[in-house]
Amino acid sequence: MSAKIKEKIDLTIEGKLRNLYTLQQIDTKIDKLRTIRGELPLEVSDLEDTVTGLETRLNNITAEVQDLEQQLNDKKQAIKDFQANIKKYQAQQSKVRNNREYDAITKEIEFQNLEIQLAEKRMKEAKAAIELKSEVLEQSKKEFEERSSDLKIKKAELDEIIAETEKEEQALIAESDTATKAIETRLLHAYQRIRGNVRNGLAVVAIERDACGGCYNNIPPQRQLDIRMNKKIIVCEHCGRVLVDQNFSETEN
Repeated sequence: MSAKIKEKIDLTIEGKLRNLYTLQQIDTKIDKLRTIRGELPLEVSDLEDTVTGLETRLNNITAEVQDLEQQLNDKKQAIKDFQANIKKYQAQQSKVRNNREYDAITKEIEFQNLEIQLAEKRMKEAKAAIELKSEVLEQSKKEFEERSSDLKIKKAELDEIIAETEKEEQALIAESDTATKAIETRLLHAYQRIRGNVRNGLAVVAIERDACGGCYNNIPPQRQLDIRMNKKIIVCEHCGRVLVDQNFSETEN
């Protein structure tokens, strides 16, 4: 195919059209290879984002549970301290010398009991929160494992397809790069612009059954004759694609 690529200096219109059509054939093969991969790259990317988000969620919930468990342990220790204080104050009560000291110690004991009640309430709340978050944690772990498994499978599929097509694609990309060098900058930019604006990537198409090979709208006989003459670059008045003689396609085949 590269033998058909002419120098871009002093090219005839026919030569320019042939070079454009040759480039289109190469790029179409690249497009087809990439189509084989389909939506897999996007699916893999989405799954990677999902797995990363789930992992962050797992880490956050785990940290929250650990914090609640620490609060629970702190309250348990605080209750032990309050109970120790109560025993200490009760021992002091038996040694007081007057009612004022007795009342002061009694208030301290009451305060310690209130602190124990508050700590027990906070422990109950912490236990409920731990139970709730533990359920969410288990659900998140299950979802993380499922999505991680899906990601592994999809990545394996993508890697297999890439392995099968990468060598051919790289060769075609090199061929495409070579082909672009035979095309003047103005035409190359127009070609790239058209390719970017059409869904199937066809910027240069041959006439097929008296119609544009891109949008399939009929081409008037006189216009078909002008295209066959290869005297000027003609675009489809409906889709803007560059039109070439169907003999170009037959030559390629």
